[in-house]
Order: sequence, then structure tokens, then C-alpha cells
Amino acid sequence: LGGSLRGKTIAVLGLTFKPDTDDMRDAPSIPLVTGLIDMGAKVKAFDPVGMDQAKDELPSITYCEDAYSCAEDADALVIVTEWVQFRGLDLDRLKATMAQPVVVDLRNIYRPEDMAAAGFVYESVGRSSQA
Repeated sequence: LGGSLRGKTIAVLGLTFKPDTDDMRDAPSIPLVTGLIDMGAKVKAFDPVGMDQAKDELPSITYCEDAYSCAEDADALVIVTEWVQFRGLDLDRLKATMAQPVVVDLRNIYRPEDMAAAGFVYESVGRSSQA
């Protein structure tokens, strides 16, 4: 994103500790979101089940109704929890709604070559971002 996150909008998909639960105990989203806010980013988030529970832990972020509204005008999107709904996102629609087509996939649910072909700057954990 060119350095500083100050003033950038970051979309976070998945807040719960794991998919198919509303459990926020030890959720990796908590320190991630807190760190993003500390660096000056505006954070928007969507989780299919855990948003009510997340509001107690993360009261200062914007909660969205779905993945696409979360991604709207975002400078980057971070996939934190591997909900099945996130595996089937319409990549063209996602890219069209974002301010910048940057995806950080902390769960490796997409293939780097597919994301590159769709026009995203894509980073994942423990593997090359090159197609």
C-alpha cells in the first residue's frame, strides 16, 4: 500500500477464532484489527456469525452486512477466518468494488495464480505471491 496505513481503509473478512462458530476467544482478528487501528487505518469487517460477539472486543470498527459491502472502497482486504462463503467470492465483483485490488490471504484459500489472473496484488502466508 505504499508504506503507511494512516488513512487507509482495510476490509477484514472473518473475525471469529475459526469458521462455523461465534467464538471470539483468542481470535487472531483481535490483535490484527487493533494493530491496524494503531497504525491509523480505518477498519471495516464482516463475519457471517460472530459480529455481535466481536463488537464487545472491537467496538471502534465498522461492521458490514456482507463481504462485498465490507470490501467497498477498501485499499486492502484481509482474509482472517476461512469461512466457506469467502472461498466462492466473485473476484470480478470484489475487484470492482475495492479502491485498490490488494488481498492479504492469511488462510491461503485462493491460489496465487488465480488472484494474479483476476488482477489482484495478492499476498498469502508461507508461499510465493508469484503465479
